[in-house]
Amino acid sequence: MSKPFSIISWNVNGIRAVYNKGIFLPFIEEYAPDIIALQETKAEQGQAEIDLSAYEEYWNSSTRKKGYSGTAIFTKIKPLKVILGLPEATVKKYKLNEDGYGDPNTEGRVITTEFEDFYLVNSYTPNSKPDLSRLPLRHKQWDPAFLEFVTSLDKEKPVIFTGDLNVAHTADDLANPKANEGEHGFTKEEREGIDNILKAGFVDSFRAFTQGNGHYTWWSHFAHARERNVGWRIDYFFVSKRLMPKVTSVEILDHVLGSDHCPVKLTLQM
Repeated sequence: MSKPFSIISWNVNGIRAVYNKGIFLPFIEEYAPDIIALQETKAEQGQAEIDLSAYEEYWNSSTRKKGYSGTAIFTKIKPLKVILGLPEATVKKYKLNEDGYGDPNTEGRVITTEFEDFYLVNSYTPNSKPDLSRLPLRHKQWDPAFLEFVTSLDKEKPVIFTGDLNVAHTADDLANPKANEGEHGFTKEEREGIDNILKAGFVDSFRAFTQGNGHYTWWSHFAHARERNVGWRIDYFFVSKRLMPKVTSVEILDHVLGSDHCPVKLTLQM
């Protein structure tokens, strides 16, 4: 008999901060997801006093800069394999280590777990920066490198990839599209990266269930943006097309506080 299987993705903007606010553990206890994918952990394993005895923990922390970036996966099911970062051959092919800021593959931005029925890839995509100084890396190197990686996995078994992709794809994905046209997070180059993901056969699973605007996952700290719901949808679950029939819901948990991002929950019938 099949049963619901849930995955929650959340950019916590510092795992120690959200834990110390007394929010993280009650949230996990309430939702009890089978897998938790975290971005922007800003910590190494063991730095946060988190005791989730039901979960195996896998971390990819930044080695380039301490307390920066980072991803982690907590899972109730032991994975068949764990992959940290992008493959070295891909890094060389796309010259990712030639960015003026440093090699993004040393910033703990990708962690992949293989399970019997699918790969789960957790990603924290490099921000293009307000002055767009990291946009060339994002557009010409990171996005095609990451897409090549998940496409190669998809040839073996279905892929779910999630995380903070630092881009609003369409005008429905942010509250003020006209004012932000061409700004970091809403440039044509960044949006093209999502276009290419869709062309490769992956499905923006939230949009398979919910259309229109007003559905956001990140809000600025300024001008009471969250209270007014002046936000951006930049956190996603992309799913291989052949796995989508098993996806029963994708929810933005915008009532959950503790970070400038909120969690997103995907449920499958496995």
